Amino acid sequence: MKQSLQLKVSQQLTLTPQLQQSIRLLQLSTVDLQTEVERFLQDNPLLERGDEPAAESAPSDTAGNESERQEPERADTSGELTDWGSGSRRHEDGDDYDPMANVPRPVTLREHLLAQLGEIALPERDSAIVQLLIEELDEDGYLTVNLQELAASLPLELGIEEDELAFGLKLLQQFEPQGVGARSLAESLALQLAQLPDSAPGKALAHAIVSEHLTLLGNRDYTRLKRLLDVGDVELKEAQTLIGRLNPRPAAGFGAEDTRYIIPDIAVRRIKGRWRAELNNAAVPRLRVNQMYAQMLGENRGAGGELTSRLQEAKWLVKNIQQRFDTILKVAESIVERQQAFFEHGEVAMRPLILRDIADELELHESTVSRVTTQKYLLCPRGLFELKYFFGSALETDSGGECSATAIKAHIRQMIEAENRAKPLSDSALADELAKQGIQVARRTVAKYREAMQIPPVNLRKVL
Repeated sequence: MKQSLQLKVSQQLTLTPQLQQSIRLLQLSTVDLQTEVERFLQDNPLLERGDEPAAESAPSDTAGNESERQEPERADTSGELTDWGSGSRRHEDGDDYDPMANVPRPVTLREHLLAQLGEIALPERDSAIVQLLIEELDEDGYLTVNLQELAASLPLELGIEEDELAFGLKLLQQFEPQGVGARSLAESLALQLAQLPDSAPGKALAHAIVSEHLTLLGNRDYTRLKRLLDVGDVELKEAQTLIGRLNPRPAAGFGAEDTRYIIPDIAVRRIKGRWRAELNNAAVPRLRVNQMYAQMLGENRGAGGELTSRLQEAKWLVKNIQQRFDTILKVAESIVERQQAFFEHGEVAMRPLILRDIADELELHESTVSRVTTQKYLLCPRGLFELKYFFGSALETDSGGECSATAIKAHIRQMIEAENRAKPLSDSALADELAKQGIQVARRTVAKYREAMQIPPVNLRKVL
C-alpha cells in the first residue's frame, strides 16, 4: 500500500441557494405560498408588504409590481360604517378578546348525540354507558366493536356486563340521525326503515331485502330477488326506490373536515373573440424590500453583518416570487391558446397535449412545466381546473386526426348518461359507439376510462 496524488476533472451541477428557493417556490400551491410568505415576513425585518405605506420602493424590488400600479377594486364605502352590530364592537378587555369566538363551526356527531343524551332522564350509570358507546362510533356513525369484546376490555371494577351495553345501544339507536349506532349497513338501513310509517309503500318488502338479501340488491340480481321473494317488477321497484332514499352513512354531514380553499392563479376571459389567460392579482403576494433599511446598509457597506445577508435574501424572495408568477402566466397562456376549443365547447373538444409541447414552445424543461401545472389553478366560465387537467395523451381517429383521452372520457360519460337504464351499454357497446364517431378505442381502454371516472360496470348500472 502507498499514498499517491491524482488529478481528476469532472463536471457537476451545483444549485445556488437562490435557484433552490426559486424551484421550491415554483412547486408550492398559491395557498402554501402565502403561508411561506407570512413566515418570511416574520423572520426577515427587511421584507415588508407592498401595500403598506413606504417612502419609496424600487420597481426591481417589488413582487407583483404590475398589480402595484393598478389600484384594486374596492367596495363602495362612501357611507361611514361605524357599527357592525354587537359582534364587532370594540372590546375593553384587550388580549382576552378572541375574534374567532363568534366564527361558526360544524357540530360534530359526538356533540350532537351528547346533546340528545342530556335531554333525557336516565340513571347516571346508563347515561355513562351510552356516552361510552358514543365514543366508540366511527366517522360514519357505526359501532365497529363487538359488544362482548367491549365489555371484556373495560376495567373489572366497573362491573359492566354485555347486556347493559346492549340496552345502552338500543337507546343510542333511537337518537338522530336515524341509523346511528348500527353494527352493519343492513342494521342501519333496517333502523331507518323502522322509523317510517307502516303505510309507506314497499316498507315490508324493503325490510326483507335489507335484512336478508342486501348483497343481491347491490349486485342488481333482480331475477333471483323476484324468485326468492315471490314478487313482480312493480313491487320490487317500489321497495328499491324506498331503500334508495335511505342514508348508508348516518353521520354524513357531521364534523366535516375543514374546507380546503383554492385560490386560482389564472383567470380566463374572452376578449375580442379569443380566450385569454390573465394573472389573478389577488393571488400575487405584494412584497418589497424595506427601503429605509436598504438605504442605511448601502451607506454603511461592510458594517451590516447579518442584516446584509437578510437584505440579499429579501431581494431574492421578491425576485423569485415575481419569476414564479411570470412562468405560471407564460405556461397558462400557451395552454389556453392551444385549448381554445375546450373553452368554447367543453371537454368533448379537448385537444391532445403533453408537457413536452409546452416545454419546447417556451424553451423550458419538462420538469419545470410539471411543477408549474401541479396545484396551480385556472378559473374560467366552465369552472375551476388544475392546469394539469389540460394535458392528455392522443388517440388517432379514422379521419387521420387525433383525439385526447379527456375528450374520449367526456364522450363515454355522455353516452352513459343518455343510455337506457333498463338496458345499459356494456364496455364493448361503448367502444362500438365511439367507433361510429370515428374514434377507435379498445374495450379494455373504455373500461379503464370508465373506472377512472368512477362509473360502475354495466351490471351495477341496471335498474328495473
